Amino acid sequence: MTGTVYKSTGSWYTIKTENNSFLECRIKGKFRMKGIKSTNPIAVGDVVDYDLEETADVTTGLITKIHDRKNYIVRKSVNLSKQTHIIASNIDLVFLLVTINNPPTTTSFIDRFLVTAEAYGIEAVLVFNKIDTFDEAMLDEQLYLQYIYSNIGYKCLRVSSTEGKGTEELKEMMKGKVSMFSGHSGVGKSTLVNALEPSLNLKTKKISEQHQQGQHTTTFAEMFDLSFGAQIIDTPGIRGFGIVDMEKQEIGDYFPEFFALKDKCKFNNCLHKDEPHCAVKEALEKDEIAWSRYKSYLQILEGDDENYRSDIYGDDREASDRTRQS
Repeated sequence: MTGTVYKSTGSWYTIKTENNSFLECRIKGKFRMKGIKSTNPIAVGDVVDYDLEETADVTTGLITKIHDRKNYIVRKSVNLSKQTHIIASNIDLVFLLVTINNPPTTTSFIDRFLVTAEAYGIEAVLVFNKIDTFDEAMLDEQLYLQYIYSNIGYKCLRVSSTEGKGTEELKEMMKGKVSMFSGHSGVGKSTLVNALEPSLNLKTKKISEQHQQGQHTTTFAEMFDLSFGAQIIDTPGIRGFGIVDMEKQEIGDYFPEFFALKDKCKFNNCLHKDEPHCAVKEALEKDEIAWSRYKSYLQILEGDDENYRSDIYGDDREASDRTRQS
């Protein structure tokens, strides 16, 4: 029998079966012996085969096979740096929720997430949330970020979960697709899901006043069927986003504005760092590429794991000041 993983708690998996019922399943130990370096060999969104296990009290399932994934979102496991953590799989659209200072989402975090989405062939959309809370300076910051990313080609939405602004446009994008919401704790993922589907009534918490840091309300990734013909994967808030298994030569290909200039560089293997006659650096000097993006690229290129945690108390946007002032 075949089903789709709707929730993973690490040891048990909630499967939606072919007859639209839900079944609690566990995993066969051999999956952990196949050289899978992930902390979670099965992720929400996976299609799996399972056998029924019946006892006197309850019927459960035993997962026997994981079907090939069309894609997945993966990051470094924070506590186990040599391992990876698959956030979700078989995704049509990923929405990265971005907030300006409640809590702040850094450009480093945004760029690392977008690079991973590009690498795994998943369309990414930036959702600037909590626009109802903006003062003039915050609005300026948000519109500037939107200018940067929309010019690159990324779709950007401005949303207020509490006031319902932008939610109808978001629904239209989600119809008929499996979407994933991701972002820092406290950016309003669960609140936005509740705004889209109030009957779900997902738990939410207020931002910590002392640190402007979100509190984890979603403990495990979970998929939900929505009444307007969509599926959403709500994920736990993530502090940082570590890039996984990328060769230095390919990193620039996942920055679309860099990739568009690649053929104009003098050297085919240009890393856009120290080489002469580099089209990317020339565009940077002309303020045709955002300095914040180039800074993120260099951090990833240099394997700067100290920054992959993307400390949400800091702000790495200073590199973009030059572009802003031009």
